[in-house]
Amino acid sequence: MDYLEAFSGFSVGDLNLARKFYKENLGLDVRNNSMGFLELHISGNRPVIVYPKPDHQPASFTIYNFVVADIEQTVDHLTRQGVTFEQYKGAIATDAHGISRSKHGPAIAWFKDPSGNILSIIQSHTS
Repeated sequence: MDYLEAFSGFSVGDLNLARKFYKENLGLDVRNNSMGFLELHISGNRPVIVYPKPDHQPASFTIYNFVVADIEQTVDHLTRQGVTFEQYKGAIATDAHGISRSKHGPAIAWFKDPSGNILSIIQSHTS
């Protein structure tokens, strides 16, 4: 079987809050699609579909990862835009800015959208 394309999607509790967050806080290209859902257009990828779900329950895992060139600069920028980064202790401990650094992988920082979905920014391997 030949698949013509694939795309990702996730649910939110409130489409208007999601539109505002993804457009204004994260600065993404957010569009309405023909089904009344949102599309997040991110460089180099197919659109990500964001759809409303009245009984939405946020996932307990990271649903989307954004690769960035400079994690410190991005955390600072997003914090000024109203994004709050998660603080973790233990194996994935984060610093005061919410950045986890490991000798086994890239620096990463997690945050939530207004519906409680977990997102992350990850330091590019080439940076």
